Amino acid sequence: MDGTIVECNTAYGGSRSSTAMHMQVAKDHGFTEIADVDIQDADGSLEIPVKNGSRLSENYVGKHFEDYDSYLVLSHFKGHTMAGFGGAIKNISIGLAFSEGKCWIHSGGKSRTNAWGGRQNDFLESMAEAGKAVSDYLDNGKKIVYINVMNRLSIDCDCNGNPAEPDMHDVGVLASEDPVALDQACIDLIYEQKDGDGASLVNRIESRNGLLTLEHADQIGLGSRNYTLVDIDR
Repeated sequence: MDGTIVECNTAYGGSRSSTAMHMQVAKDHGFTEIADVDIQDADGSLEIPVKNGSRLSENYVGKHFEDYDSYLVLSHFKGHTMAGFGGAIKNISIGLAFSEGKCWIHSGGKSRTNAWGGRQNDFLESMAEAGKAVSDYLDNGKKIVYINVMNRLSIDCDCNGNPAEPDMHDVGVLASEDPVALDQACIDLIYEQKDGDGASLVNRIESRNGLLTLEHADQIGLGSRNYTLVDIDR
């Protein structure tokens, strides 16, 4: 395998909050046996511009972000305590952000040291804008492919040390060159089950106004909420 597995340190405590511990976690889980692992903010941050943002004027990704000319973004699609859901957009915004950059997004561009206490809608729109900055930097999104895995669909993020057990069945794996279309398709597949297995996840998304991220991402040109779903198993 010629690729490199990349991550950034978290903005909260835990075993992935520093580079040394983060690398040990990667080793413990067998990732270092698969490919090289790069903690992209090990040497600080890289500032990239946010064009026409209403919340952010710049985004702070890990310094090593500029060392790669293309990305395959693999996301576990699921619920999230703050964002309502997490998928491709969250992964290229929060996931690729320098630890202080995560605070910057969470606070809606108000703080690089405090991730908490910001306004909810500012946070949701900032994720879209940070994602757009990443896409723009990589040749307007032409050098990124996105995969969302819709299995073990808990209402909680994987960052939760004690997430709720999933109460809906696995859906499958979706892929696209458009992160907005991809996340929207995942949302739609969940909403198809909102009166049954998907009810708790729909409630989590709506209670956090999570669809605002998709709406704003569409408005600023990160991608389109319109799509055609092609089932390659048929």
